[in-house]
Amino acid sequence: MDVMERIRQQVEQNPIVIYMKGTPQMPMCGFSSRTAQALANCGVEFAYVNVLTDPEIFENLPRFANWPTFPQVYVNGELIGGCDITVEMFQKGELKPMLEAAVAKAAS
Repeated sequence: MDVMERIRQQVEQNPIVIYMKGTPQMPMCGFSSRTAQALANCGVEFAYVNVLTDPEIFENLPRFANWPTFPQVYVNGELIGGCDITVEMFQKGELKPMLEAAVAKAAS
């Protein structure tokens, strides 16, 4: 399967997915760590893709949504942003309701 198709499927099949360096339990960069912590602190389940273990995704994900850096957080199939945007949304209280709505939508 084409890498862009794999990415598209991951983004569409998971209500919340983070493309990050490492895993939420063992992040391999500070930006990925802060972003995964913000998601985890919202108390909802989310999928993750460790871009360090998949060179094709690492090389091609920046082209998928025209976003050059990692991490990348997708909610309901759309890029919401990277570390700064995700953490800012969390601090403003905007992230948790968005994530809860995405999980509820996927469950219905």
